[in-house]
Amino acid sequence: MEALKAKWDERYRARQPGEADPAWVLREYAHLLPAGGAALDLACGLGDNAIYLARRGLRVTAWDISPVAIGKLAEYAAREGLAIDAAVRDVEAEPPPPLRFDVIVVSHFLHRPGLPALAAALRPSGLLYYQTWTVHKRLDGPGPSDPRFLLRPNELLRAFCHLRLLAYREEGRCGDTTRGVRDIAALVAQREEALP
Repeated sequence: MEALKAKWDERYRARQPGEADPAWVLREYAHLLPAGGAALDLACGLGDNAIYLARRGLRVTAWDISPVAIGKLAEYAAREGLAIDAAVRDVEAEPPPPLRFDVIVVSHFLHRPGLPALAAALRPSGLLYYQTWTVHKRLDGPGPSDPRFLLRPNELLRAFCHLRLLAYREEGRCGDTTRGVRDIAALVAQREEALP
C-alpha cells in the first residue's frame, strides 16, 4: 500500500490540477450530465474530471490514494471556489456506499472486484462515465502493459449490463488506427431501477 502511494505521489509531484483535459468520455457526453447533484471522481489523480464536474454545477467528491494529488486538488478547489471534497482513500479497500451519487466518473483505473459497487453507488437515474485502457490498444499506445489493468473486449458492457447503456466506444486496432478513439473502451450508462 505504501509503495503504491509513493509511486503515485511521485507521478503527481511535478504536475498541477487543471493542466490536463477531463476524460474523453466525459467531454464527449457532457450533454447527458444533470444540472446539479452529487458526483464522484473515483481514483481522481489531480482531479481533472472533478474540476470539470464542479464547474458544471455538481457537488463533487474526489478520492485518490495519493496524498500529494489530493492535497494539490484541495488547494486548487479552495482557490477557485469549486465544490470539491477531495480525500485520500484506498478505493479498492473502501468502495463507495450504495445510492450515494448522481454521477460517477472513472478514468484510467480498473479494479474489477469493485465494479458492482460502482453500479450500486448510483442513485436512480444516476450516470456512470467509465473509460480505461484495453488489451487491444495500439502496441505503441499509452497506458499500462499489465493485462490486470487492461479491459478485455466488451468487458465494460458485461460488467454494467444491469444499467441502461447510453453510449459505448471500443475501436481497438480495427481499420485505420490513426483515426477514431483508440486504446480505450468508454461507456456511459444509467441506473434506472433497483439493481438485482
